[in-house]
Amino acid sequence: MPIGIIYIIAAVFPAALLLFYIYRKDTIEKEPASLLLKLLGLGVVAALLSGGFETLAIAVLDRFISVSNPLYVIILAFLVVAVIEEGTKYILMKAVTWRNSHFNFRFDGIIYAVFISLGFAAFENIGYVIGYGLTIAPTRALLAIPGHMSFAVFMGFFYGRARLWANRGDEQKASTNRWLAYIVAVLLHGFYDACAMKQTTLSTLIFFAFIIAVDILMIRTIRKESREDHPL
Repeated sequence: MPIGIIYIIAAVFPAALLLFYIYRKDTIEKEPASLLLKLLGLGVVAALLSGGFETLAIAVLDRFISVSNPLYVIILAFLVVAVIEEGTKYILMKAVTWRNSHFNFRFDGIIYAVFISLGFAAFENIGYVIGYGLTIAPTRALLAIPGHMSFAVFMGFFYGRARLWANRGDEQKASTNRWLAYIVAVLLHGFYDACAMKQTTLSTLIFFAFIIAVDILMIRTIRKESREDHPL
């Protein structure tokens, strides 16, 4: 088997496993394959757009703040990477799902967010594995890919509730939940990246404690939302 194919399989396989897991949790009414494939493709588009926007944002950030400034990492993690990456994913997801007739169960919000996010993560991971080699694949599989999924689960949690309140005619609550879908994902993503970028003993300990806590909460949320899913 060509080495390039091996690299791609190693990069994509963790995301595929998580997609299979979340798809099985959608127990009442499966989403159409065409919509899910579109979301995966839009995840790739989101990754490409994010790369361009981040390059511009980092160039601006570098003009105003020194890399040695302690605030640099915080701004980079939260206001550049997290804001842009979660923003592109959210905007593209909303564009194709918000008024889609298949968005008719609360758990659908989680399905949509996870599919676009793991499309993003799989494409991003291909770049990392090809660039740094197979040795980075296990770390990415255990940390980065589940990280993207966890941000997506909480985005989808509020996104599904936003659609519920919109259907009930309460636009204020719908708007609040749409904002929460984005902001919570940004905060989780930003904290994850800030701890990873700091690379101190304390930040590393906080990083792993954060990952464990968020992953446990993510799994519990998926199980609860799947079990208690109902029509919008």
